[in-house]
Amino acid sequence: MFPSHGVANLTQQWLQRYGWEILPHPAHSPDLAPSDFHLFGPLKRHLGGMAFETEDGLISELRNWFDNLDVDFFRVGINSLLSRWQKCIDLHGDYVEK
Repeated sequence: MFPSHGVANLTQQWLQRYGWEILPHPAHSPDLAPSDFHLFGPLKRHLGGMAFETEDGLISELRNWFDNLDVDFFRVGINSLLSRWQKCIDLHGDYVEK
């Protein structure tokens, strides 16, 4: 088992040593998780109305969908983090989308 408090302390020390600012944010913020704000919507729309007889059929469709995504899809999701973080900062750590 990992000593989580030890790892957290080491991380805090590292951040302080290099002068990185720790930004407050909600414990689980879907506004700041690219999978929540960028991935799941398009995936849900793609799978909408489909039915799968087997788990393998679903896995095959998911692999096909991911394999056919353009690299720009991922770039846009990651790049949008900048503006989402700024909104979170401006809202003092509150949720971006209300």
